[in-house]
Amino acid sequence: MLQIILKRLQIAVPTLLFVITVSFFMIRLAPGGPFDSERPIPKEIAENLERVYHLNEPLITQYGYYLWNILHGDFGPSFKYQDYTVSELILQGFPVSLSLGLLALLLALLIGIVLGSIAALRQNSRVDYLVMTFAMTGIAIPSFVIAPLLALFFGVMLGWLPTGGWGSWQQMVLPVISLSLPQIAIVARMTRASLIDTLNSPYMLTAKAKGLPLRLILLRHALKPTLLPIVSWLGPATAAIITGSVIIEQIFGLPGIGRYFVNGALNRDYTLVMGVVIFYGVLIILMNLLVDLVYAWLDPRIRYEE
Repeated sequence: MLQIILKRLQIAVPTLLFVITVSFFMIRLAPGGPFDSERPIPKEIAENLERVYHLNEPLITQYGYYLWNILHGDFGPSFKYQDYTVSELILQGFPVSLSLGLLALLLALLIGIVLGSIAALRQNSRVDYLVMTFAMTGIAIPSFVIAPLLALFFGVMLGWLPTGGWGSWQQMVLPVISLSLPQIAIVARMTRASLIDTLNSPYMLTAKAKGLPLRLILLRHALKPTLLPIVSWLGPATAAIITGSVIIEQIFGLPGIGRYFVNGALNRDYTLVMGVVIFYGVLIILMNLLVDLVYAWLDPRIRYEE
């Protein structure tokens, strides 16, 4: 297990460095700057600000300063949110983004696995076709289309749920559902395909021939093999839910990291955008490492060796 972790870290460090480098130069080469505004500031003040933040130096020198600060755990101050550092803004927004992502992921797993199992056990029936129709619809319609429609119908037309804010369970319903619906569809399709393949395997046919009840066969013999593709999906799904939450937080006005990221990109807040990118990158790398460990635990036949 320790060897798995060490090998993944050897890959993670250059991957994270590549993400930092590409993101740094992309945002610095984009038009505009953090101190550009509709009302121009005096030239002397602009020069002083650029000198303080090393923006008047060559780009490669700025990159060196930034890497040095990152190695010391300093993401720098925000250019637009005065009196706040990037670390403080991330710590403020992360609980909201974490709650939104975990609730959406949990809802996707629970409903998706149940629907996929029902479809697999009733293969080629009306129930199967209904579940797969829902799954294809959920995959085809992205969350940034579903969210405004849900807000319009349940929030504006019916007035059942609030369309903004965060804190009460009523305010969580629409954002969580909007973010989880495409993932529910994906999990349902994967569960159906995996369970059908597992039930038709030789050892499952042997268990049926011995007269074991279906409930015991599913829980004891079919559960772990069925979950393997879903566990593999958790790594990319984390990235999808994280990037999707950026849009959902903006639509519903949630005070999460995604909202800071969008505002930072629009305002050319270099340090804030870079801080969020690095934070998300580390989170995704850790999630992929966790997925590898869980995958090896579910299937003892798998060994991560040279």
